Amino acid sequence: MQAAFAKFAIYLFALLPYRITYAFGSVLGYLIYLIPNTLHKAAKTNIELCFPELAAQQRARLYKQSFIELGRAAAETGALLVWNKQRTLKLVKKVTGEELVQQAFSKGEGVIIAAPHLGAWEMIGLYCSSRNPMTSLYRPLRMAQLNPFVKAARERMGAVLVPTNASGVRALYKALEQNQMIGILPDQDPGDEGGVFAPFFGIPASTMTLLPRLSQKTGASVIFSYAERLPRGRGFHVHFQSMPATSPARGLEEAAAQLNKGVENCVRQSPEQYQWSYKRFKTRPQDEAAFY
Repeated sequence: MQAAFAKFAIYLFALLPYRITYAFGSVLGYLIYLIPNTLHKAAKTNIELCFPELAAQQRARLYKQSFIELGRAAAETGALLVWNKQRTLKLVKKVTGEELVQQAFSKGEGVIIAAPHLGAWEMIGLYCSSRNPMTSLYRPLRMAQLNPFVKAARERMGAVLVPTNASGVRALYKALEQNQMIGILPDQDPGDEGGVFAPFFGIPASTMTLLPRLSQKTGASVIFSYAERLPRGRGFHVHFQSMPATSPARGLEEAAAQLNKGVENCVRQSPEQYQWSYKRFKTRPQDEAAFY
C-alpha cells in the first residue's frame, strides 16, 4: 500500500511544471520542519556537531532551511524519475568543472564520480550517464515493490546499476579498466564492516573503504559532483570538483580522510542542501556513546 501511494505521488508531482513542484516542496519541507518527527533529532545533532563555530541563531536557521530543501528534494523526485531525457536535462542550467572529467578520462584509468547527498543528487547520475558510459552501485529500497521502477528510472539515461555485493564491485573494476565512469555515494555510514573511522567536519565518522580501494588499485581519478538547487525553481547548477590537493594517501585511513574532506568541501558550499537528517555518525568508535 505504501509503495503504491509513493509511486502515485511521484507520478502526480511529475505532472507539474518544475517551478510549481519547487514551491510545493518548499511548503512540504516547512511542514516537515514544524511537525515533530524522527528526522529532527538527527538533523539538529549533526548541525551542532559539524558547525560549532556558528551562533545558535545561525544553526537554527540552517536547521530550518535544511528541512525546506528536504521537501524540495522529495517533490522533485517526480521530474527526476519520470520525465523524458530531454526535458529532465533541460533543468540543468549551468555546469562548472566538467573539464576535470575529460582530463581524467585522458589518463585512461577511468573516473570515479563521488556524489554526496547534497542538492539533487539523483540528477548527478542522470546527467553523468547521459554524457558517458556509467556504472553505479544500487542499494535496494526498503519498499521492495518500488525497486523495478526506480532502477529503470535511474538507468533511462544510459547508466548501468549493479548490486552492492561482490558481483557489483567486480563490475565497477571492469568499468574502470575500460576507462569508463562509475558512480558512488561517498557519505553513507558503512556500519561496522567495510569502513574505517576518519574525520568528517572534525568528527570521527565510519567511512567507506570501497572508493579509496577502487582508486588506489586502478589509478582512477576521483571527481566530486553535486547538483545545486537554484532559487525559485530555476533548475540546477551541476558542479564537478577534484579531490582536495594533498599528498598521496599512504593507507586507507588517510584515503578515507581525504574522501571526507572532499565531501565536506562540497557541503560547505551549499550547507542548507545537505541531507542533515541522515544519521551520518550512527556508528561510533568502541566505548563511545551514541549521538542519536
